[in-house]
Amino acid sequence: MHVANAKPTPSVNAPVGIEEEPRHDWSVEEIEALLSLPFNDLLYRAATVHRKHFDPNRIQISRLLSIKTGKCPEDCKYCPQSAHYDTGVEKEELVEVDTVLNAARAAKESGATRFCMAAAWRGPAAKDFNLVLRMVEGVKALGLETCASLGLLDGDQAHKLKDAGLDYYNHNIDTSPEKYDDIITTRTFENRLETIGHVRDAGLKVCCGGIVGMGEQQGDRARMLQTLANMKQPPESVPINLLIKIPGTPLGDIEDTDPFDFIRTIAVARLLMPTSHVRLSAGRMSMSDEMQALCFMAGANSMFCGERLLTAGNPTTDKDQSLFGRLGLKPEGV
Repeated sequence: MHVANAKPTPSVNAPVGIEEEPRHDWSVEEIEALLSLPFNDLLYRAATVHRKHFDPNRIQISRLLSIKTGKCPEDCKYCPQSAHYDTGVEKEELVEVDTVLNAARAAKESGATRFCMAAAWRGPAAKDFNLVLRMVEGVKALGLETCASLGLLDGDQAHKLKDAGLDYYNHNIDTSPEKYDDIITTRTFENRLETIGHVRDAGLKVCCGGIVGMGEQQGDRARMLQTLANMKQPPESVPINLLIKIPGTPLGDIEDTDPFDFIRTIAVARLLMPTSHVRLSAGRMSMSDEMQALCFMAGANSMFCGERLLTAGNPTTDKDQSLFGRLGLKPEGV
């Protein structure tokens, strides 16, 4: 059957995303076709696009610090910090500014170029927000890129963060619009897009991605990636997380995700957003060195280093440096 104006599905040898400029009109059908390519063909294509825009042997290193932990009022089914679930995570108040700056100094000494501060709350209250602004100012003064993940923002808050020296704001969409209500009910998909709009309007760069492994189908991954790639200005940083299954959360005993499906998601993110940094984010503790190497080949060129990601474990700096050495990778800025 002929469908008028239908976009062609990519053939194995079609140079989609290699010779063309970045697009913002991807259809779900096109993205699913990319996700369904033979694995070797998909990785070849993603690696070719990666090499066009980046040094394939350089990795941008970020360090993440939880500046306020636990008892979050949101009910995200993957999150051990939600007050709705008994996961053993104790509530901690907002940390002191000096504590953050000391952690940022250590991050810089370990090779990180970006320092990310995350708080477990729906959005920042006024008394906490003023302290966060001081943290941003202090970290920026150390010569690091700054990133914050503070939940929902209004326009005024976004502009104040920009004025304080914030470079990036992280606010993930997590999954597809259709799957979203199965994962979170306390805020909407539209709430997330509104915050991203405020961040853009303030002149901040956007860090926005999602999570693989929450029971979604391939079509959900395609819709998540479509939402990101078809933004008027796609995120400069796109974290792709592998679900960390935390006992006590509703997703704590969900079936494992096929590693190749995760790598495919990385590769298609690279194809759809060729000039963005694609970050290999949460879940690396369950990944073999070989799986991570395939993610780098597929176009991942950013990652979190450090032994702790908020409340979850992460490979040690020594282990990551060993992997980099074996693969011939070097951190950006070194």
